[in-house]
Amino acid sequence: MAEKTSEQIRSEFDDVVNMSPKELEDWLGTDESQSVGQSSGDDDESTGHYMGRRIVEIQKKDEGDLDDDDLAAMKKVHGYVARHTKQKPSKEDIETSKWRYSLMNWGHDPLK
Repeated sequence: MAEKTSEQIRSEFDDVVNMSPKELEDWLGTDESQSVGQSSGDDDESTGHYMGRRIVEIQKKDEGDLDDDDLAAMKKVHGYVARHTKQKPSKEDIETSKWRYSLMNWGHDPLK
């Protein structure tokens, strides 16, 4: 399988990240945002919350300033959102579900 170009990675990232930097920053400051996700090691911050902050950094960069670390993060975001959206809960209220909150930490609001 051929390596994806930076343009393909950027396009896939833009397809799944549907929250603006301001929306995402505001969301990351909420208790709901910090109530979901798994943290690794000694860090209290969940992986998704950390990625939300990375997404905001990436969104604020000029396309030409994206480096390999940014592209790797963008691929990770696309993969996570693509997998997670397929796990939509059937019984709980989507609007206040941990499923939605987790996706929003990764820059994707499934209700948009």
